[in-house]
Amino acid sequence: MLRFLIILGIIEGLSTLALVFVAMPLKYFYELPEVVTLMGSIHGFLFILYLHTLFATIYLIELPKKVIFWGTLAALLPFGPFVLDRWLLRPVKENRFTN
Repeated sequence: MLRFLIILGIIEGLSTLALVFVAMPLKYFYELPEVVTLMGSIHGFLFILYLHTLFATIYLIELPKKVIFWGTLAALLPFGPFVLDRWLLRPVKENRFTN
C-alpha cells in the first residue's frame, strides 16, 4: 500500500506540474482553455485519489499521525508529493512495512 501511495504521489505531482507549466501557458498564450479544463479534471481526480490513498495508508499500516498533516500539505504544494515520497521511501527501502 505504501508503494502505491508513493507511485500515486509521483503521478499526482506530475499532474500538478503539467497543469501549472503546460496547460496554463497554453490557455493564456495560445488561447486554448480546453487544455486547462481537461488537465484540471485529471489533476482533480488524482488529487482526491491521492488524499484518499494517503488516509487509507495511514490507517492500514499505522504511520505516525503527523503524516496526515504533512501529506495533506504536500498534496497542496506543487513539489510537495515528491518531498513526501522521498520521506516515505525510507521504510520501503528498509523493508519495515509489508503492506
